Amino acid sequence: MTKEVLIAIAGLQFESNDKDEQIEVITAGDYYQRNGKHYVLYEEVLEGFEGITKNMIKIGEDSLDITKKGITNVHMVFEKNKKNVTYYDTPFGSLLVGIAARNVDVKETKENIDVVVNYALEVNYEHLADCKITMNIKSKDAKDFSLKA
Repeated sequence: MTKEVLIAIAGLQFESNDKDEQIEVITAGDYYQRNGKHYVLYEEVLEGFEGITKNMIKIGEDSLDITKKGITNVHMVFEKNKKNVTYYDTPFGSLLVGIAARNVDVKETKENIDVVVNYALEVNYEHLADCKITMNIKSKDAKDFSLKA
């Protein structure tokens, strides 16, 4: 995997009223590997706000950490069959968020990493939705480059 990567992140939230909400982001970032973990760094802009949010994704064999610092601040940990609780700080206030991951699937090749996470999302100890995150991190130099999420 090269240092320069393209990241496709899609999140699907399954709401109780049968409306699914899909959110997708495709952006450039930097990749490195340390101590058997994959790290991806990228920046995002929040519409309507000045400044940026710096994001770090850490991928382990069966775990995913997402850290955001800037306009929004959070450290979310997704571990199979574990519930993790954190505060998600937004410009509108802070939320107590619970993440109970059912599975964390990571598949990697020389030029590609795919991650799929299914989890239950709680806010203030109340179940909000069942969610799914898919990520595709691809080397910019990959011969078979295509965007998929």
